[in-house]
Amino acid sequence: MLVSFSHEQIQLGIKYEPSALVTEHLELCHYQVCGYWDEEDNFYEEITLPSPLSAELAIGAIGVTGKHRWIKLTFDLKADNQDGLNYQEPQKIGELTLTYNENLEFLDENWRLDVSCPLLIAKPQTQD
Repeated sequence: MLVSFSHEQIQLGIKYEPSALVTEHLELCHYQVCGYWDEEDNFYEEITLPSPLSAELAIGAIGVTGKHRWIKLTFDLKADNQDGLNYQEPQKIGELTLTYNENLEFLDENWRLDVSCPLLIAKPQTQD
């Protein structure tokens, strides 16, 4: 069973702000993604995300199978205008989906990034 929601605060026995979870995750990974495959099967050794970065909860879901329960949060990642680029509003650079167990222990991450975005520093795999 999968239940979707889009609340700013979710209550699973405790209250927390989803934005705090994504901010903590971005800080722990130092705003870098290592070992990323894009939709065209191109491999990037490392992608550096702009900082500061805003994350807006796009989709939330609670999953239940047998005795296992988890929460899946998908965030739109947006970056402010940097380096003189002429964007009126923060530009969406991708999405990050974080999965936690029922005790809010981290389980998995899934990145979907626009590697063509000039706000990302993407290091493609080097040819040996």
